[in-house]
Amino acid sequence: MTTKKLMKRTLVFLVLLTMIAGAVLEVSAQKRRTRRSRRTPPVQYYTVPANTIIRVRLNEPLNSGTARIGDRFSANVVEPVYAGGGVEVVPVGSKVWGRVTQVNRAQKRRPGNITVAFNSIVLPNGRTTVINGSLTTLQADDVNADNEGTVKGGSNQKRDAVFIGGGVATGAIIGAIAGGGKGAAIGGILGGALGTGARVFEKEKEAEVKSGTEFGVILNRSVSLPATPVR
Repeated sequence: MTTKKLMKRTLVFLVLLTMIAGAVLEVSAQKRRTRRSRRTPPVQYYTVPANTIIRVRLNEPLNSGTARIGDRFSANVVEPVYAGGGVEVVPVGSKVWGRVTQVNRAQKRRPGNITVAFNSIVLPNGRTTVINGSLTTLQADDVNADNEGTVKGGSNQKRDAVFIGGGVATGAIIGAIAGGGKGAAIGGILGGALGTGARVFEKEKEAEVKSGTEFGVILNRSVSLPATPVR
């Protein structure tokens, strides 16, 4: 092969190599542009105001005879929570975490009671948000729903609610310790099997809150949450 032919073939090879390299670079650039165009837009947050009540169902049982201060427990959200404009921010299946803040064992002429607080919500996607929440009743007289389906606490809503031991075989009820712990103002009885109104204690009883019990968590402060992805 002559030197002239060798140089010509080498030139053709270099041209082809340059064209291939250019094509590869263009494809790579296109992929980068596509990835940038597909980036998730900034997350938009919505405010859930204070006094909103989250309806939950207890996952672990609580008992004033065995509970300890600091014990953690969880409850699943059973109704969605909406922010302004009807945007769903807390879907069913989210988990609310709480802890025991005070325990009083049952004594003569005084039933046991458990004070709790709620400190976080875990959404189904794993996102965790800190909250400041308290125990509350779900009685219709104490709560109301707005036109977006969000439940709000009434103006007379108690924030010092506790689980209080009821009479024989009644489990726990929600009440508020009155007079610095000297008495008990009874709120709503938990669970359909327990009745719908307040009752007089038949005898001293530990507060026994069974797994599956439904109650309310009222927000003491507003909280910002992202919208629930459309399912």
